[in-house]
Amino acid sequence: MATMDHTLEAEAPELNGDTPTMRLFALLELIATKDQFVSLQGLVEETGLPKPTLHRMLQQLEGAGLLIRQGDSRQYGTGARLRRLAENLLLNATQHGARHGVLRALVEEIGETCNVTALSGNEVIYLDRVETPEPLRFYLRPGSRVPVHCSASGKMLLSQLSPAQRHRLFAHSPLSSYTHHTLTDIDALEEELKRVRKNGYAVDDEEFLPGLVCVAVLVPTTTGRSNMCVAVQAPTMRLTPDKALHLLPALQRAAESMAQIEAEGAAS
Repeated sequence: MATMDHTLEAEAPELNGDTPTMRLFALLELIATKDQFVSLQGLVEETGLPKPTLHRMLQQLEGAGLLIRQGDSRQYGTGARLRRLAENLLLNATQHGARHGVLRALVEEIGETCNVTALSGNEVIYLDRVETPEPLRFYLRPGSRVPVHCSASGKMLLSQLSPAQRHRLFAHSPLSSYTHHTLTDIDALEEELKRVRKNGYAVDDEEFLPGLVCVAVLVPTTTGRSNMCVAVQAPTMRLTPDKALHLLPALQRAAESMAQIEAEGAAS
């Protein structure tokens, strides 16, 4: 990781654009690549732009709700408006129809509710979902959010972050308890995430809702950290953690298909 950061600094990325609007967009793109808050001075050093110019650009983006400044400091992070834009792009992308087809085929194969999820702040958002035909099921519509620390997809996505990144994520949001299975101790969660990263899958064993078991895998990517999971969930009377592991091959095949859809969409 240190080597990658050094390369980025050495290249001193330019905020190219034919218009002031496109240069603002280029600045947003640069800030969006960061996994922590950025400072005015840090951006000056990275881009080589004059401090007054960057300060004016940051003020414009902050005023539009696309960036947010941390208190009275000079640290900036992505704003709520920009995060909503990112979520809407994921929810309504042109690849949505193809992803939905993969999800529907997966439900037909394994017979249980399946969904596609992404990380949004300290929550997991449901990008798409296909329900099981079984009469007993837990209903959550696309756009619903669940806590990141006690969901299978959340733990899968968290496992890719560094301990420092997770610490920042949970610094001001305690690990709330939803059932007596919920991990609310940060050290215990860290140990669980080590297992998740090693195994390549995550299980929610009644950690968010009593009587609900879920297992999730990442949609792989060749461009860096993935922010998408495929997961299956069902009541404990039909699915146990041990039984859920038998569904992993089907989940992984679906994840590979979705990765191909995302790659084709990026290339087009």
